[in-house]
Amino acid sequence: MDSSPNARLEDLLRTLAPQVLGVLARHHGQFDACEDAVQEALLEASQRWPTALPDNPRAWLLAVANRRLVDFYRSESARRAREERVAAMDVDFSYSSVSEADDTLTLMFLCCHPALSAPSQLALTLRAVGGLTTAEIASAFLVPEATMGQRISRAKQGIQKAGATFTMPPPSERKARLGVVLHVLYLIFNEGYAASSGPSLQREELTTEAIRVTRLLVAVAPRELEATGLLALMLLTDSRRAARALPDGTPVPLAEQDRSLWNREQVEEGIALLSSVLGRGAAGPYQLQAAIAAVHAEAPSAAETDWPQILALYTVLEAVAPSPVVTLNRAVAVAMVHGPAAGLELLVGLDAALGRTHRLDVVRGHLLEMSGSYAEARAAYLSAAKKTGSLPERKYLMGKVARMDEQ
Repeated sequence: MDSSPNARLEDLLRTLAPQVLGVLARHHGQFDACEDAVQEALLEASQRWPTALPDNPRAWLLAVANRRLVDFYRSESARRAREERVAAMDVDFSYSSVSEADDTLTLMFLCCHPALSAPSQLALTLRAVGGLTTAEIASAFLVPEATMGQRISRAKQGIQKAGATFTMPPPSERKARLGVVLHVLYLIFNEGYAASSGPSLQREELTTEAIRVTRLLVAVAPRELEATGLLALMLLTDSRRAARALPDGTPVPLAEQDRSLWNREQVEEGIALLSSVLGRGAAGPYQLQAAIAAVHAEAPSAAETDWPQILALYTVLEAVAPSPVVTLNRAVAVAMVHGPAAGLELLVGLDAALGRTHRLDVVRGHLLEMSGSYAEARAAYLSAAKKTGSLPERKYLMGKVARMDEQ
């Protein structure tokens, strides 16, 4: 994890952003204006805080964002009603006793309002709650940054037009929004576990926040089996964090990791959570992914991994929630059970969906290397290195290219 001053400042801003937005939205409404104001406050903080960090960063952001809201409404109209509203809004947020209530879940459910399309719900929540940049969200959705910027802007307008208020929806409405909330938490965790760009392989602040909010969700909705399954998946996956990179940041593949470094408390909690929901109904995609992670976690070594069981789980997962990424992962399991040639056959046709990302080239290179086709593996690894925005992954992949040259 990058511990530079700039990285620590970014982590702090990302953590505070949804907290500040929650307070403003709860106090004032007008989600779109509040989100714009928070973004302006974050920009000002990024310019000022490197030289002078305030004693209470959260209160500072609240005060600045609130002033931006006041300025916006004063410039919007001079009508008496608007001026009265401005007067009511001119609240002093500079004091240190600002409510510490956690608005994260409320904010997530607001962003997942049924008036918005599912892609807009996801994008807006990742921006407002996850603290991801427009570029990072665009990368997750495999679309251009400009397209994602327009989608987020329309989503904020949609919240306003729907007249949504900053309150938790009644239980009858939560069910409809829950799937999107889970998907957003999953994407936030994934971006933290395998950063799409930048100098760090992992972004611990994102994985930690995703786990924290998922715990809140499980507490609010204990009967939602997929929420518990998602929490189990996060814990089992995050348990490998300490073993995933060398001291210099170079990634370590799962098969080569020192399993003594895996966090056994997280493994045990994840398996216990998974055991508490499996068999209580049809297993959803998060429970199935957690079951796959559990098989890896329970294997004493890479050589002792129960790949036939993992393949069986991926086959069920592909039937329940088909996607190119699931097919890509199943191809690895197929290769481990039936040989690399069988795995490579499954990759045919995935270029249309995954050709812009480096993941397909990484898997292709791995399976070609397994089959002894080193020249083709080299080409695949080189292609992957050119596509990834992660500096540690690029360094690792170029190392693979060099090793293929030695074969």
